Amino acid sequence: MTEAPPGVDLERLRPWFAAHVDGATGGELEASLISGGRSNLTYAIHDAENEWVLRRPPLGHVLPTAHDMAREYKVLTALTPTAVPVPKTSAFCDDVAVNDAPFYVMELIDGRILRNGNDIASLSREEARRCSEELIDVLVAIHAVEYEAVGLGDFGHPDGYVERQVRRWGEQWERSKTRELPIVDELARRLRASIPTSPPPTIVHGDYRLDNTMLAPDDAGRIVAVLDWEMATLGDPLADLGLYLLYYVRDDAQTGNVGATISPEAGFLPRNDVVERYAQQSGRDVSQLDFYEALAAYKLAIILEGIHARFLMGKTVGDGFDHIGSLVEVMVQGALDQCSRSSIVALRS
Repeated sequence: MTEAPPGVDLERLRPWFAAHVDGATGGELEASLISGGRSNLTYAIHDAENEWVLRRPPLGHVLPTAHDMAREYKVLTALTPTAVPVPKTSAFCDDVAVNDAPFYVMELIDGRILRNGNDIASLSREEARRCSEELIDVLVAIHAVEYEAVGLGDFGHPDGYVERQVRRWGEQWERSKTRELPIVDELARRLRASIPTSPPPTIVHGDYRLDNTMLAPDDAGRIVAVLDWEMATLGDPLADLGLYLLYYVRDDAQTGNVGATISPEAGFLPRNDVVERYAQQSGRDVSQLDFYEALAAYKLAIILEGIHARFLMGKTVGDGFDHIGSLVEVMVQGALDQCSRSSIVALRS
């Protein structure tokens, strides 16, 4: 049996799987780390008969309210009967004696994830266009779910969502930062001064982007699963659109390679067409999107700083973390530059 990657104890997991996971034989388990995850850790687990996916928090520097496995499991389970494509959940465990942290198990879905420029380059222009249309259509579907009807009425506190996001991410920055960066404080000040009136609340994915979706193996225009629901809640749906747009026409280096960047040069819809498609299908006013994009950059910069902090502590799993810290300033300065061009007066100054 090959050695398990950090974060999974297969000997302790073996009897738990046999008792709680449909199809588990009780035989030896093997595991491999699924690439791409820089926050929660995702593993492929298999025995002689079946294969599953296990999700657990990172190994260190876990911030309060972050990496809540129970919430992620709850929203995935609730969305299973809806039009939103999600993996079917199998079991949840909050007993840290089993694997040192809460975790859940879900089905392994056959599909492909476009994680970087090389993956995106494999698409034809027609495939890229259809993929970008599907991405918006699925986002609209997420925001169209009647959350109370699927048992998520208590999943969040949507009133004051945006103001709370600005405040809480500021608190996360204070917990995560490894140095003083005045431009982060300046971006936070501009966000606090320009909080918009939110539309009626919906389920918010919290990290919706190309590489948090899985495409059908033979059809780039069909999403078979939306993944990584760790930040999901109830709130302002335009926050999802703002984050999605953050990955448009940027170099991978500008986002720390946390999220595949998208360019119309590859055949994806131009940014304005994305916004128009979302507005038409959802019926929502998108005139304040500059704020939501700035908020998205603020959040991503703080996430990058948290990853950098875990790297300095030696608590990351995998490669590619040594340059993350230098990208926080790049992300925030880019957001400030965009704010300075905005039609929203409070964002400009």
